[in-house]
Amino acid sequence: MYQIVPVAPGEQHISGAAGGSPLKKKLAHEGRPLVMAGMVGCVLVLAAVVAWCYYSVSLRKAQLLKTELLDLNKDGFIIRNQGGAVVFSMTFRSGTLDLDSCTKEGSILSCTQSDSGKLNFFIQTVRPKDTVMCYRVRWEELQNKHTVEHAMAYNDSHWYGGAEMATPRWPVMIQGEEEPRPFITSDVYSNRNAFGGILERYWLSSNATAIKINDSVPFHLGWSESSRTLRFQARYQDSPFRPPEGEPAFPELSYRVCVGSDVTSIHKYMVRRYFPKPIKVPSPEVFKYPVWSTWALHKTAVTQEKLLRYASDITKHGFTCSHLELDDRYTADYGEFDFDPQKFPNASGMFDKLREDGFHVTLWTHPFINYDSINFGVAVEKGLFVREPSGELPALVRWWNGIGGILDFTNPDAREWYSSNLRLLKNRYDVTSFKFDAGETSYLPRQFSTLVPLSDPSTFTRRYTEMAIPFSERAELRVGYQSQNISCFFRIIDRDSVWGYDLGLKSIIPTVLTISILGYQFVLPDMIGGNAYPNRTTGEVDDKSGLPDRELYIRWLELSAFMPAMQFSIPPWAYDAEVVQIARKFTELHETLVAPRVLELAGEVLDTGDPIIRPLWWIANDDEVAYKIDSQFLIGDDLMVAPVLEPGKQERDIYLPAGRWKSYKGEHFDKGPMYLTDYSVDLDEVAFFTWVH
Repeated sequence: MYQIVPVAPGEQHISGAAGGSPLKKKLAHEGRPLVMAGMVGCVLVLAAVVAWCYYSVSLRKAQLLKTELLDLNKDGFIIRNQGGAVVFSMTFRSGTLDLDSCTKEGSILSCTQSDSGKLNFFIQTVRPKDTVMCYRVRWEELQNKHTVEHAMAYNDSHWYGGAEMATPRWPVMIQGEEEPRPFITSDVYSNRNAFGGILERYWLSSNATAIKINDSVPFHLGWSESSRTLRFQARYQDSPFRPPEGEPAFPELSYRVCVGSDVTSIHKYMVRRYFPKPIKVPSPEVFKYPVWSTWALHKTAVTQEKLLRYASDITKHGFTCSHLELDDRYTADYGEFDFDPQKFPNASGMFDKLREDGFHVTLWTHPFINYDSINFGVAVEKGLFVREPSGELPALVRWWNGIGGILDFTNPDAREWYSSNLRLLKNRYDVTSFKFDAGETSYLPRQFSTLVPLSDPSTFTRRYTEMAIPFSERAELRVGYQSQNISCFFRIIDRDSVWGYDLGLKSIIPTVLTISILGYQFVLPDMIGGNAYPNRTTGEVDDKSGLPDRELYIRWLELSAFMPAMQFSIPPWAYDAEVVQIARKFTELHETLVAPRVLELAGEVLDTGDPIIRPLWWIANDDEVAYKIDSQFLIGDDLMVAPVLEPGKQERDIYLPAGRWKSYKGEHFDKGPMYLTDYSVDLDEVAFFTWVH
């Protein structure tokens, strides 16, 4: 008999023996949770395996993106010191890395893709010595032709280096927001916002890190006060930089970052490794005795009579002289190489008289030939000028003395023509040497061509500095780019006769410290009292004399006495007997105390490249206060100078780093570091201290 069993909703009615008994159905129903649990267990095991694999891959990727003390991510990298603290941070602003394209082989971590396409990116770790770790970084675009930009964070440290500036700060001070612009030599006297005539692609941090941008980079520099970063950018578009001939215009940003144990030792390493060194010390006479220039005193109105009177007055007032510098303008037209017979009717006799009286004479020179000079046609005919982009016509340029052509110092014919004219002058009148003025790339046309194409416009500056080599004993340059091996004096740009940081008295120490860090040690700090330019001279409105303020002149003189060389133009006797007496005192102090020490250090520069004029942190690199002092400096390691740089002051605060110090008054200070507040410094004094061993 069949038994009819009602079918519950959702159940399937199976008839006959195949349906099984109700007991079997009950058992089947009760076994389902076990199956489900098993399935869930399998899923969990599988998930655990997947998670483990993913974790292993992530771990391997994390290890892959580490190299020594550097951690890389898609947006940038950080570097730690041996103690684990972050000392350097770089952010990739123009693109992000595709980390899946990254591999690591030995000390090289490389990637082939970014979010904008193919690239050649690598970081190579190099340990040149136990206390130094370096990282070579390169980001080269292979598809994107626009820009590569990396932003370096300050990391609560102090940075130094870069370029001479019109308003220098020590350490570097980031103010405002500045889009990256070409990092090339410029005349900061005429363009106060530009980078100066002495610059290098090098920065140094109190965190014991340093960065050197490679020569091949079309380098632009900007900054951001809000994010506290320096912006390093490579680009060819809207730029004076050009890719090497025959190569595509893909920008490349490459640099070296080195980390050391302290700021002084890492700087010493970088200078020895990357900067050329001078091959000889310039004339000891220039270190010992003042240079006397006609410029600030006579400007372009100088004549034979005025020069002879100037020399006579130097002797009459009892001053020494390394050489007389006959500045602009002794020629009839700019670009000529002989004396204007109207102003110098007997140049040969003048030189005989000066030689008889014991004076060496140097002459002012420059790279321009004005269109009204007889030599303009000569240079056009010989093809000696920088040309317009087509290369067909000479390019006309405007400079502070008119309009003309500028000699192409990549052209061997132009170099020889210029040098031969200087040699003729030298031999005809027994001229001692030359003051090489200008040379900044800002005097090149915006678009130009040279015989040897310039990928980097500042190479023009380098070529111009080479013209001083045959005359280097007493030669003077005001520009420098990769020119540390030119063994002559480098003059800081013209100063105004004012007290402040804007090319005034306070700007001298930060400027000299900066160019010293850049490897230029034979520094000429321009003329005592400044250039006395109209409307840029403190006190001129009050006394109508046109002279720099008397107190300013004295304080300037005192500071200059502790520089590697001194340079007068406005003479002390233009004021009064007291100023003459103070000037004699400090020229003698320079000769007897400063010059012997400076000459000793100058000899060491040939081997080490170490600064002669040093910041206080050089001997106190664990002292936060020392990193910010911009009104004191060291000569070597053991002579510290603290001049008065404020008007109306006969006292100043002085910071003594740790150590035992003896003041010029004979006082001993053993419990450093310390501040000496309101330390008395009379008008005829400079506070200086020697380190007692």
